[in-house]
Amino acid sequence: MIELSPKDLEQLDSKGISKEKVANQIQTFKEGIPFVHLSQAAVVGNGILRFSEKEQLDLLQYFEDHRGSLELLKFVPASGAASRMFKAMFNFLDSYDPSKEKLSEYIDRTGDTDAQKFTDNLSDFPFYHVIMARIEGKASNKDEEAYLFVKEMLQESGLDYGFYPKGLLPFHKYDSGAATPFEEHLKEAALYAKTKGVANLHFTVSEQHDEMFAKEEASVSPKISKKTDTRFHISYSNQKPSTDTIAVDMDNKPFKNNDGSILFRPGGHGALIENLNDQDADIIFIKNIDNVVIDKNLEAVANSKKMLAGVLKKVQDKAFAYAKLMEAEDISVEKADEIKAFLEKDLNVRMSRSYDDLGVEEQKAEIKNKLNRPIRICGMVKNEGEPGGGPFWIKDADGNVSLQIIESAQIDMDDDAQVAILNNSTHFNPVDLVCGVRNHKGEKFDLLKFVDPKQGFITGKTKEGKELKALELPGLWNGAMAFWNTIFVEVPLVTFNPVKTVNDLLKPTHQA
Repeated sequence: MIELSPKDLEQLDSKGISKEKVANQIQTFKEGIPFVHLSQAAVVGNGILRFSEKEQLDLLQYFEDHRGSLELLKFVPASGAASRMFKAMFNFLDSYDPSKEKLSEYIDRTGDTDAQKFTDNLSDFPFYHVIMARIEGKASNKDEEAYLFVKEMLQESGLDYGFYPKGLLPFHKYDSGAATPFEEHLKEAALYAKTKGVANLHFTVSEQHDEMFAKEEASVSPKISKKTDTRFHISYSNQKPSTDTIAVDMDNKPFKNNDGSILFRPGGHGALIENLNDQDADIIFIKNIDNVVIDKNLEAVANSKKMLAGVLKKVQDKAFAYAKLMEAEDISVEKADEIKAFLEKDLNVRMSRSYDDLGVEEQKAEIKNKLNRPIRICGMVKNEGEPGGGPFWIKDADGNVSLQIIESAQIDMDDDAQVAILNNSTHFNPVDLVCGVRNHKGEKFDLLKFVDPKQGFITGKTKEGKELKALELPGLWNGAMAFWNTIFVEVPLVTFNPVKTVNDLLKPTHQA
C-alpha cells in the first residue's frame, strides 16, 4: 500500500477519491498499460454494416413508428476549451510584428501556412464583422489590420476566444446572424431527439464556463424553440473531481506540487462515463460539441441519426424478447443455440474461448450475461485521412475477441503486423453513437460495470521542469464502453464535420 500523510488523505477526501483507487492507479503505472492486440480491421461485411437506401428508409421508419413511446436524450460532451483550436494563431501573435516586416515576408520566412490561410480568408469567418467593427480605424495598412484582427480575437482585453468553450464560439454565418455549435445542436435535437414536442439535451461543460452556457441558452433557446415548435429541456454537468487521476514521478511515487499537495489531473473524456451513467433514457444520442452542420445539411444528418436509432430499436426488441424468455423459463438447448446465434450474428458478440468446454447450464449463464448488456450503435465514416479512432476486432490477454473502437495511441507502432492491420482499416469513428442503456425491464444498467480499465493511456508530461507520468482513463467511446454490445454502421461523410482548428471553419461544410 502507498504511504499517504494525513494531509494527503484530506486532499483525497475533498475530491471524493478513495485510497484504493489511488493504489490501483499507482499499480497501473508500475505495470504499464499493454498495447491492445488487433486481430483484424472491421470492414464492411465483417464488423461494419452497410445498408441500401431502401433499408435505411425502413430503419428510419421503424424508429419513427416507435418514437412516440420512447424517452430520448441527446448527450453532448462540451467541456473542450477553444485554446487548442487557436494554437497556430496564438503562435502567429507571438512571432509576427507588423512594424518590423511585411506579412508576406513573415510567411516566406517561417512557412506559416496556417496564418496565411487565416489572413487570406478573413471575411469568410463568422466573426469577421464583429471584429472589424471593433478594430475600425486602428490599422494603417492591411498587414497591421490582419495582426490586430487576430489580437482582438484572442486577447483577454478583446473577444478572448481562446478562453471560450468551443461550443459557444460563432461557427456559422447566416443572414440572421452567427450561430454557435450550442445553437446548432438544439436545431438537430428538434429533428431526431424530440418526443411529444419536447427535446431533452444534456451538455457536459467545464465549471468555469457554467454561466456562459446558461447565458447562451437564455439567448438562443427561445428563438430555436419558436422556429422548430419544440420545448427544450436542457441540463448540464461538470466532470467530477473524483474522476481526476493521480500523477506520479519517474519512480511511480505520487508527484507533489511545490506546496506539498499531490498532483491530480483531469482523466480525459473517459471520465464522462460517470456523467453518462447519471442520465437515463430509452435511447441516448451522443455527439461531440464541435461536430455540427449548416442548415442545408440538417435533414441528411437527422435522417442518418434516425436510421441508427432504428438499428438500435430493432435489435433491442429482439434482445429484450430473448432476455425475458431466459428469465421466465428454463430454455431448451436448441433455444439457447438460437439466442447464441442471434448474439453472434446481430450483436457481434464472441463467446469466451472456454465456451465449448462448459456444461449446458454454464453456457446458458454466459449467453444470459452477454445478452444483458448496454448496446451501442456507432456510425462509421469512410476514412478520408482524418486522425481518430477506428473500428477493429481485438483479442484480449485471455484470447477473447471483441469489436472495439481503438485509437492509434493504443497500437504498438513498432509491430509491423499490427501496423499492417491498422493500414487495412477503411473507416474511422466520428463519435456518432446511439446508445441503449436500459435492460428488458426498463431498468438502467450501471455503466461503470462495463468499463475496461486496461484500456487507458499513460503519457509523459512535465510540470515546473520536473518529469511526470499522467494517466488518462479509458476513452468514453473506447475502453469505457468496452463491454457493451456493439454494432458499427456506415454513415455518410456529411455527418462528420469536426472543427479542430479555426481554419476548419473555412471548409464548405461550415460555410452557410
